Amino acid sequence: MTAVEEPGRIVLLTASHRVAPGLLSWPAWETLRAADLVLCPDPGHPQLPYLREAGIEAELSVPDAAELVAACAGGRTVVVLPSGEGDQRLTDGLARLAGSGRVSMPDLELLPGSYDLPGARLLDLVQVMDRIRRACPWSSRQTHKGLAKYALEEAYELVEAVEEGDRDELREELGDVLLQVVFHARIAEEDEEEPFSIDDVAAGIVEKLIHRHPHVFGSESAETPEEVKEHWLRMKAVEKRRASVTDGVPLGQPALALAAKLSGRARAGGLDVPLPSGEGVGYRLLGLAVEAEAAGVDPEAALRAAARTYREAIRAAE
Repeated sequence: MTAVEEPGRIVLLTASHRVAPGLLSWPAWETLRAADLVLCPDPGHPQLPYLREAGIEAELSVPDAAELVAACAGGRTVVVLPSGEGDQRLTDGLARLAGSGRVSMPDLELLPGSYDLPGARLLDLVQVMDRIRRACPWSSRQTHKGLAKYALEEAYELVEAVEEGDRDELREELGDVLLQVVFHARIAEEDEEEPFSIDDVAAGIVEKLIHRHPHVFGSESAETPEEVKEHWLRMKAVEKRRASVTDGVPLGQPALALAAKLSGRARAGGLDVPLPSGEGVGYRLLGLAVEAEAAGVDPEAALRAAARTYREAIRAAE
Protein backbone atom coordinates (compact mmCIF):
# COMPACT_ATOMS: atom_id res chain seq x y z
CA MET A 1 0.00 0.00 0.00
CA THR A 2 1.34 3.42 -0.97
CA ALA A 3 1.73 5.85 1.94
CA VAL A 4 -0.31 9.01 1.64
CA GLU A 5 2.02 11.99 1.46
CA GLU A 6 1.37 14.67 4.06
CA PRO A 7 0.08 17.86 2.37
CA GLY A 8 2.01 20.22 4.66
CA ARG A 9 1.11 23.69 5.82
CA ILE A 10 0.97 27.20 4.36
CA VAL A 11 1.21 30.11 6.78
CA LEU A 12 0.39 33.63 5.59
CA LEU A 13 2.17 35.86 8.11
CA THR A 14 0.73 39.37 8.25
CA ALA A 15 1.98 42.38 10.20
CA SER A 16 0.57 45.83 10.84
CA HIS A 17 2.46 48.66 9.13
CA ARG A 18 1.58 50.77 12.18
CA VAL A 19 3.83 48.65 14.40
CA ALA A 20 7.61 48.97 14.13
CA PRO A 21 9.13 46.24 11.90
CA GLY A 22 10.69 43.40 13.87
CA LEU A 23 8.18 43.64 16.70
CA LEU A 24 6.46 40.36 15.92
CA SER A 25 4.52 38.13 18.29
CA TRP A 26 6.22 35.13 19.86
CA PRO A 27 4.04 32.64 17.86
CA ALA A 28 5.16 34.45 14.69
CA TRP A 29 8.87 34.11 15.55
CA GLU A 30 8.38 30.45 16.53
CA THR A 31 6.66 29.73 13.23
CA LEU A 32 9.37 31.53 11.23
CA ARG A 33 12.18 29.62 12.97
CA ALA A 34 10.47 26.26 12.52
CA ALA A 35 9.47 26.80 8.88
CA ASP A 36 11.06 24.74 6.12
CA LEU A 37 10.80 27.67 3.73
CA VAL A 38 10.09 31.39 4.10
CA LEU A 39 8.97 33.24 0.98
CA CYS A 40 8.58 36.96 0.40
CA PRO A 41 7.45 38.53 -2.90
CA ASP A 42 8.62 42.04 -1.95
CA PRO A 43 12.38 42.78 -1.83
CA GLY A 44 11.60 45.97 0.08
CA HIS A 45 9.48 44.27 2.75
CA PRO A 46 10.21 46.05 6.06
CA GLN A 47 10.49 42.77 7.99
CA LEU A 48 13.32 41.31 5.88
CA PRO A 49 16.27 43.03 7.64
CA TYR A 50 14.99 41.83 11.01
CA LEU A 51 14.55 38.27 9.78
CA ARG A 52 18.13 38.26 8.51
CA GLU A 53 19.33 39.63 11.83
CA ALA A 54 17.53 36.75 13.56
CA GLY A 55 19.19 34.23 11.23
CA ILE A 56 16.09 33.55 9.16
CA GLU A 57 16.66 33.65 5.42
CA ALA A 58 13.67 34.54 3.29
CA GLU A 59 13.63 33.59 -0.38
CA LEU A 60 12.52 36.40 -2.67
CA SER A 61 9.90 34.64 -4.73
CA VAL A 62 6.39 35.18 -6.05
CA PRO A 63 5.03 31.64 -6.42
CA ASP A 64 1.65 30.92 -7.90
CA ALA A 65 -0.81 28.81 -5.94
CA ALA A 66 0.16 25.51 -7.53
CA GLU A 67 3.88 26.07 -6.92
CA LEU A 68 3.22 26.97 -3.31
CA VAL A 69 1.16 23.84 -2.73
CA ALA A 70 3.91 21.77 -4.32
CA ALA A 71 6.50 23.35 -2.04
CA CYS A 72 4.56 21.99 0.95
CA ALA A 73 4.78 18.38 -0.23
CA GLY A 74 6.08 15.93 2.32
CA GLY A 75 4.62 17.77 5.29
CA ARG A 76 6.74 20.89 4.87
CA THR A 77 5.72 24.25 6.36
CA VAL A 78 6.03 27.26 4.09
CA VAL A 79 5.64 30.75 5.49
CA VAL A 80 4.69 33.57 3.11
CA LEU A 81 5.19 37.23 4.01
CA PRO A 82 2.53 39.05 1.96
CA SER A 83 3.24 42.53 0.65
CA GLY A 84 1.61 45.55 2.26
CA GLU A 85 -1.27 45.43 -0.24
CA GLY A 86 -1.72 41.70 0.26
CA ASP A 87 -1.38 39.08 -2.46
CA GLN A 88 -4.86 38.58 -3.84
CA ARG A 89 -3.62 36.67 -6.86
CA LEU A 90 -2.11 34.04 -4.60
CA THR A 91 -5.05 33.77 -2.22
CA ASP A 92 -7.54 33.60 -5.10
CA GLY A 93 -5.45 30.86 -6.70
CA LEU A 94 -5.38 28.86 -3.47
CA ALA A 95 -9.15 29.21 -3.19
CA ARG A 96 -9.63 27.91 -6.74
CA LEU A 97 -7.36 24.93 -6.11
CA ALA A 98 -9.17 24.08 -2.90
CA GLY A 99 -12.53 24.34 -4.65
CA SER A 100 -11.50 22.11 -7.53
CA GLY A 101 -11.28 19.01 -5.35
CA ARG A 102 -8.44 17.70 -7.52
CA VAL A 103 -5.59 18.71 -5.23
CA SER A 104 -4.71 17.55 -1.74
CA MET A 105 -4.47 20.95 -0.12
CA PRO A 106 -2.07 21.77 2.70
CA ASP A 107 -3.40 23.35 5.86
CA LEU A 108 -3.79 27.07 5.34
CA GLU A 109 -3.27 29.41 8.29
CA LEU A 110 -3.46 33.19 8.58
CA LEU A 111 -1.12 34.25 11.38
CA PRO A 112 -1.13 37.91 12.48
CA GLY A 113 2.42 38.73 13.51
CA SER A 114 1.42 42.06 15.05
CA TYR A 115 -1.80 43.82 15.88
CA ASP A 116 -2.95 47.42 15.83
CA LEU A 117 -3.31 48.92 19.28
CA PRO A 118 -6.22 51.26 20.09
CA GLY A 119 -5.50 54.60 18.46
CA ALA A 120 -3.34 53.09 15.72
CA ARG A 121 -5.35 54.76 12.95
CA LEU A 122 -4.23 58.12 14.36
CA LEU A 123 -0.81 57.29 12.89
CA ASP A 124 -2.46 57.04 9.47
CA LEU A 125 -4.08 60.43 10.01
CA VAL A 126 -0.73 62.02 10.85
CA GLN A 127 0.87 60.52 7.73
CA VAL A 128 -2.00 61.59 5.47
CA MET A 129 -1.94 65.11 6.90
CA ASP A 130 1.80 65.34 6.35
CA ARG A 131 1.43 64.36 2.70
CA ILE A 132 -1.46 66.78 2.15
CA ARG A 133 0.50 69.62 3.75
CA ARG A 134 3.40 69.00 1.36
CA ALA A 135 1.46 68.25 -1.83
CA CYS A 136 -1.87 70.11 -1.75
CA PRO A 137 -1.79 73.66 -3.21
CA TRP A 138 -4.47 74.86 -0.75
CA SER A 139 -3.38 73.04 2.42
CA SER A 140 0.29 73.92 1.95
CA ARG A 141 -0.54 77.64 2.18
CA GLN A 142 -2.73 77.58 5.28
CA THR A 143 -1.78 79.31 8.54
CA HIS A 144 -3.03 79.08 12.12
CA LYS A 145 -4.95 82.34 11.72
CA GLY A 146 -6.44 81.31 8.40
CA LEU A 147 -7.73 78.04 9.85
CA ALA A 148 -9.09 79.49 13.09
CA LYS A 149 -12.59 80.10 11.69
CA TYR A 150 -12.86 76.45 10.61
CA ALA A 151 -12.06 75.25 14.13
CA LEU A 152 -14.92 77.36 15.43
CA GLU A 153 -17.32 76.11 12.75
CA GLU A 154 -16.41 72.47 13.36
CA ALA A 155 -16.84 72.89 17.12
CA TYR A 156 -20.35 74.27 16.62
CA GLU A 157 -21.22 71.44 14.23
CA LEU A 158 -19.97 68.93 16.81
CA VAL A 159 -22.18 70.48 19.48
CA GLU A 160 -25.15 70.31 17.13
CA ALA A 161 -24.50 66.64 16.41
CA VAL A 162 -24.37 65.93 20.15
CA GLU A 163 -27.64 67.75 20.75
CA GLU A 164 -29.35 66.10 17.77
CA GLY A 165 -28.27 62.63 18.94
CA ASP A 166 -27.22 61.55 15.44
CA ARG A 167 -24.48 58.94 15.97
CA ASP A 168 -23.21 58.95 12.38
CA GLU A 169 -23.08 62.73 12.37
CA LEU A 170 -21.33 62.72 15.75
CA ARG A 171 -18.60 60.41 14.49
CA GLU A 172 -18.05 62.54 11.40
CA GLU A 173 -17.94 65.82 13.33
CA LEU A 174 -15.50 64.39 15.86
CA GLY A 175 -13.28 63.54 12.92
CA ASP A 176 -13.56 67.07 11.57
CA VAL A 177 -12.54 68.53 14.95
CA LEU A 178 -9.65 66.06 15.17
CA LEU A 179 -8.54 67.16 11.71
CA GLN A 180 -8.24 70.73 12.95
CA VAL A 181 -5.95 69.60 15.78
CA VAL A 182 -3.72 67.55 13.50
CA PHE A 183 -3.66 70.29 10.83
CA HIS A 184 -2.60 72.99 13.30
CA ALA A 185 0.04 70.70 14.80
CA ARG A 186 1.45 69.97 11.34
CA ILE A 187 1.68 73.69 10.57
CA ALA A 188 3.38 74.27 13.92
CA GLU A 189 6.22 71.92 12.92
CA GLU A 190 7.35 74.48 10.35
CA ASP A 191 7.75 77.37 12.78
CA GLU A 192 11.38 78.48 12.72
CA GLU A 193 11.52 79.78 16.29
CA GLU A 194 9.17 77.59 18.35
CA PRO A 195 8.23 74.44 16.41
CA PHE A 196 6.20 71.66 17.98
CA SER A 197 4.55 68.51 16.64
CA ILE A 198 1.44 66.43 17.23
CA ASP A 199 3.51 64.30 19.61
CA ASP A 200 4.27 67.39 21.69
CA VAL A 201 0.56 68.23 21.74
CA ALA A 202 -0.34 64.70 22.84
CA ALA A 203 2.45 64.61 25.44
CA GLY A 204 1.21 67.87 26.92
CA ILE A 205 -2.38 66.71 27.34
CA VAL A 206 -1.27 63.34 28.73
CA GLU A 207 0.84 65.08 31.36
CA LYS A 208 -2.04 67.45 32.18
CA LEU A 209 -4.59 64.64 32.53
CA ILE A 210 -2.35 62.63 34.84
CA HIS A 211 -1.53 65.65 36.98
CA ARG A 212 -5.16 66.72 37.30
CA HIS A 213 -6.39 63.24 38.20
CA PRO A 214 -4.46 62.43 41.39
CA HIS A 215 -7.43 60.27 42.44
CA VAL A 216 -6.72 58.03 39.44
CA PHE A 217 -2.94 58.17 39.05
CA GLY A 218 -1.93 59.23 42.55
CA SER A 219 -2.72 58.61 46.19
CA GLU A 220 -5.66 61.01 46.59
CA SER A 221 -9.28 59.90 46.51
CA ALA A 222 -12.47 61.26 45.00
CA GLU A 223 -15.83 59.58 45.33
CA THR A 224 -18.12 62.14 43.69
CA PRO A 225 -18.03 64.29 40.56
CA GLU A 226 -17.88 67.35 42.81
CA GLU A 227 -14.70 66.07 44.46
CA VAL A 228 -13.20 65.37 41.05
CA LYS A 229 -13.96 68.93 39.94
CA GLU A 230 -12.37 70.24 43.14
CA HIS A 231 -9.18 68.27 42.36
CA TRP A 232 -9.20 69.58 38.80
CA LEU A 233 -9.60 73.22 39.77
CA ARG A 234 -6.99 73.01 42.53
CA MET A 235 -4.41 71.41 40.23
CA LYS A 236 -5.24 73.88 37.47
CA ALA A 237 -4.71 76.80 39.84
CA VAL A 238 -1.30 75.44 40.84
CA GLU A 239 -0.30 74.98 37.20
CA LYS A 240 -1.48 78.35 35.91
CA ARG A 241 -0.57 80.55 38.93
CA ARG A 242 -3.15 83.06 37.74
CA ALA A 243 -3.55 86.51 39.29
CA SER A 244 -7.34 86.39 38.82
CA VAL A 245 -9.96 83.67 38.60
CA THR A 246 -10.99 85.26 35.32
CA ASP A 247 -7.60 84.70 33.71
CA GLY A 248 -7.82 82.25 30.84
CA VAL A 249 -11.52 82.81 30.17
CA PRO A 250 -11.73 83.51 26.41
CA LEU A 251 -13.71 86.70 25.84
CA GLY A 252 -14.44 85.71 22.24
CA GLN A 253 -16.81 82.88 23.18
CA PRO A 254 -20.61 83.29 22.89
CA ALA A 255 -21.91 85.86 25.36
CA LEU A 256 -24.17 83.56 27.39
CA ALA A 257 -21.36 81.00 27.73
CA LEU A 258 -18.97 83.78 28.73
CA ALA A 259 -21.30 85.06 31.44
CA ALA A 260 -21.83 81.55 32.82
CA LYS A 261 -18.08 80.84 32.78
CA LEU A 262 -17.30 84.03 34.70
CA SER A 263 -20.01 83.20 37.22
CA GLY A 264 -18.64 79.69 37.68
CA ARG A 265 -15.09 80.97 38.17
CA ALA A 266 -16.24 83.47 40.80
CA ARG A 267 -18.27 80.86 42.67
CA ALA A 268 -15.42 78.32 42.56
CA GLY A 269 -13.08 80.98 43.91
CA GLY A 270 -15.37 81.63 46.87
CA LEU A 271 -16.13 85.17 45.70
CA ASP A 272 -19.51 86.77 46.35
CA VAL A 273 -19.62 89.43 43.64
CA PRO A 274 -22.88 91.37 43.18
CA LEU A 275 -24.04 91.58 39.60
CA PRO A 276 -23.50 94.98 38.01
CA SER A 277 -26.67 96.97 37.66
CA GLY A 278 -27.67 98.63 34.48
CA GLU A 279 -30.45 99.22 32.02
CA GLY A 280 -31.11 97.11 28.99
CA VAL A 281 -31.50 93.51 27.92
CA GLY A 282 -27.80 92.76 28.35
CA TYR A 283 -27.92 93.04 32.12
CA ARG A 284 -31.10 90.96 32.28
CA LEU A 285 -29.45 88.25 30.17
CA LEU A 286 -26.40 88.39 32.44
CA GLY A 287 -28.62 87.75 35.45
CA LEU A 288 -30.32 84.81 33.71
CA ALA A 289 -26.97 83.31 32.70
CA VAL A 290 -25.64 83.54 36.27
CA GLU A 291 -28.88 82.05 37.60
CA ALA A 292 -28.65 79.15 35.13
CA GLU A 293 -25.01 78.43 35.96
CA ALA A 294 -25.74 78.39 39.69
CA ALA A 295 -28.51 75.85 39.02
CA GLY A 296 -26.18 73.64 36.97
CA VAL A 297 -27.80 74.56 33.65
CA ASP A 298 -25.78 75.48 30.57
CA PRO A 299 -27.52 78.67 29.42
CA GLU A 300 -26.07 78.43 25.93
CA ALA A 301 -27.45 74.91 25.45
CA ALA A 302 -30.77 75.88 27.03
CA LEU A 303 -31.18 78.82 24.67
CA ARG A 304 -30.25 76.70 21.66
CA ALA A 305 -32.87 74.13 22.63
CA ALA A 306 -35.48 76.85 22.96
CA ALA A 307 -34.38 78.38 19.65
CA ARG A 308 -34.81 75.02 17.88
CA THR A 309 -38.33 74.78 19.27
CA TYR A 310 -38.96 78.30 18.02
CA ARG A 311 -37.61 77.36 14.58
CA GLU A 312 -40.04 74.44 14.39
CA ALA A 313 -42.89 76.74 15.35
CA ILE A 314 -41.90 79.16 12.58
CA ARG A 315 -41.83 76.30 10.05
CA ALA A 316 -45.20 75.10 11.22
CA ALA A 317 -46.61 78.61 10.79
CA GLU A 318 -45.22 78.74 7.25
